[in-house]
Amino acid sequence: MPRITDAAIPGSLGRLIGLHGPWYSRHWGFGLPFEAKVAVELGAFAASLPREDSRLFLALAEDGAVLGGLALDGRDGESARIRWFILAEEARGGLGRRLLQAALDFADQRGFASVWLTTFAGLDAARRLYESAGFRLEAEAPETGWGVAVSGQRFVRPFPGPLRAVG
Repeated sequence: MPRITDAAIPGSLGRLIGLHGPWYSRHWGFGLPFEAKVAVELGAFAASLPREDSRLFLALAEDGAVLGGLALDGRDGESARIRWFILAEEARGGLGRRLLQAALDFADQRGFASVWLTTFAGLDAARRLYESAGFRLEAEAPETGWGVAVSGQRFVRPFPGPLRAVG
């Protein structure tokens, strides 16, 4: 059974970037600028680790192969952001929910006022997952930042209990 970890795994960044590029190209027409943006931003995030407020969660196969991952970026201090959430297509069907829950559990333990993410309209399975985890659509607007026109969306999930101090 695949497992979730926040331990550093050599090669995991390359694998996550390698999952983003082909999938978003095939399904949405995103090109090399998108893949480069993921590489630069994910690399900068990973270089900031370890941190008490942020984690890179990985889904690993039984043999240790990286099946996907996501980042919980809490460098803002008050809120945390879910970024670079992706799974290999053959790993879908429950593993994404486990990854997201690991990130939300971490965020809740840290006491972030909210967790937010950006995505775009048309990723219906992802939207159902986010909404089932308590996220609500906060804003939607046309966006071309990835080289293709999409309807960008921002989802937010408030802290589910009494607020605690982040620290």
